Amino acid sequence: MTWIAAAVAAVAVSTVPWWLPTVVVGLREWIFRRVNGAEGIAIPGPLVGAEHFERVYADPAADGRSRGAGLSDLFWYWLAPGPQMHQEHLEPGERYRLVARTTRQVLAVPHARSDDLATRATRRRLDTLPAARTSHVRLRDLMMPIWAEVYYELVFAERPPPGAVELIVANADDVVSALKATALRHMDRRDRLTRYLRGRVEDGTCPVVLPAGFSAQETAWYLQGAFFNTAVVQMSEAMAHILLSLAQHPGAVPDPDDDAALDRAVDETLRVHPLFGIAHRITSAPIVVDDRVTLPAGSVLLFNYLAFQRTGPAADDAFDPDRWLRVARRDAHFIPYGIVANRACPARGAAPVMLRAATREVLRRYALRSAVAHTRSLPSRGPAYLTPAGAPVPGRLRLAAQALRDRWAGAGRSVVQLVLGTYMVFDARRARLCSAFFEEVRP
Repeated sequence: MTWIAAAVAAVAVSTVPWWLPTVVVGLREWIFRRVNGAEGIAIPGPLVGAEHFERVYADPAADGRSRGAGLSDLFWYWLAPGPQMHQEHLEPGERYRLVARTTRQVLAVPHARSDDLATRATRRRLDTLPAARTSHVRLRDLMMPIWAEVYYELVFAERPPPGAVELIVANADDVVSALKATALRHMDRRDRLTRYLRGRVEDGTCPVVLPAGFSAQETAWYLQGAFFNTAVVQMSEAMAHILLSLAQHPGAVPDPDDDAALDRAVDETLRVHPLFGIAHRITSAPIVVDDRVTLPAGSVLLFNYLAFQRTGPAADDAFDPDRWLRVARRDAHFIPYGIVANRACPARGAAPVMLRAATREVLRRYALRSAVAHTRSLPSRGPAYLTPAGAPVPGRLRLAAQALRDRWAGAGRSVVQLVLGTYMVFDARRARLCSAFFEEVRP
């Protein structure tokens, strides 16, 4: 029996990367439900099907954002400091209207300007890589300084001075790492950026300011949350997904001088790996779904982007950019930037142009290859090989070794995520940032 037990143990240990992450994810979800409860109505789900998704999402009563949802405490915890000034978490009303208008003004950039900003920043970043040999990179890390630079220019109307990009990247990386539970929050990184932004507001050297009635501190929190947290993180994640998808499907790599083909590759990536997971809204009035279902006021609605995009005529998981030659976007249950009627991404005009421009610059210089696991959350930050034109691309053996390393890294990372994620869920419940904020008497 001893040798049988030893053999079983050996098999269990040698196959850890194939079974442990799944077990750990299940345990994390169980802990999350135990701590936060089974709050919310999943859409699409048993109560509200995919056929009602967009109409319910666009309903004027689906307008509450944070108040009244226990889940908001966790979001506010990840976005602190200043989550009450984050555009996505402001309740509807005059303050939200003024903040949203300011954001639209910053992002009302002509397409040529958007293309130029992303092109120049991407070229400068790629110039730091070796010119004659293959580089192994983490795509999210490679991309983040690009968007730090782009959004600095949009906000301050100037090139970033020494140290500014590093300050923004440290903040953005801290936010997204905490969100993915791969690291705890480092408030010193966030506070340094807050102080920098407040200083620029107070000394009058920041062109973007909120209207009278908002303090310099609130303006700094707004800039940090909207542009130097959310925008930098989401654009970096999007580019990591785009480049990793192309690295894993070399036959689908578009001609970098064919804008339409580049757009199809970008869209297909956002269909397979939507940036937004679940958007939650709190109903301010009843919503009639059909003759049998009415969602009462105060309901927490959980709009699942991935589940919705897995319905309709483009419902599969296959990466096939040419599907967009056959399927109309309006028919495809495809909402990469949200629903226009309910806080759609304010960068939905500029972002596609910038993503195309950055993708074009990378493909003009490099062949991409990767054999790592590609999930929507991308906690690995997207390991990939970038090979300059003329150099040999990594062969099957090198890619197989990369895949094995990635599996073992994923197993270890899943345990880290379990420990850190559990801690942050309990800590957020203890802090009650959102609940405490709305329990105070406010004008």
